[in-house]
Amino acid sequence: MLKFVSLPAAVLLLIAGAAEAAPDDQAAPTDKPAARSSSALPRGLMRYDTNKDGVVDRAEWKAGQEARFKRLDTNGDGKLSQDELFARTPAAGNSVLPTDRQVQRQSSYFQLLDADKDGFVSLSEFMIQADRNFARCDLNKDGRIDAAECRQALQPRQRAAQ
Repeated sequence: MLKFVSLPAAVLLLIAGAAEAAPDDQAAPTDKPAARSSSALPRGLMRYDTNKDGVVDRAEWKAGQEARFKRLDTNGDGKLSQDELFARTPAAGNSVLPTDRQVQRQSSYFQLLDADKDGFVSLSEFMIQADRNFARCDLNKDGRIDAAECRQALQPRQRAAQ
């Protein structure tokens, strides 16, 4: 049961981390400084909605996740260490360090991603989980997701029923 609870939590962690990474490394130029304020920027999942149609399709998701991988790969070696993957994860409360529970969840999630057990997560390993995350959120299987659909998919009662 703990694995079923912690896996959706890890998925939420990745989706929440999406707010840290734009789907494109280059920001669109703007003449309006107010348009660049943090309150005007889409957050979470909807950051990947590059065409602003209110949903994230598979192509937008893939491009966003690939850009996120590149951003997380701080040393540019084409693979993620556990430290790189979780460097932006906030600690609980006012602590600078993650709790023991966070460390355990991060370690378990890293091991899940690291399919070949080489101690790193490659882009292909990262994208396999990204595809799973998209499929899990796409409840109606139309190839498009939005924040409400994803929240519904990740609710513990919904997950247990699947």
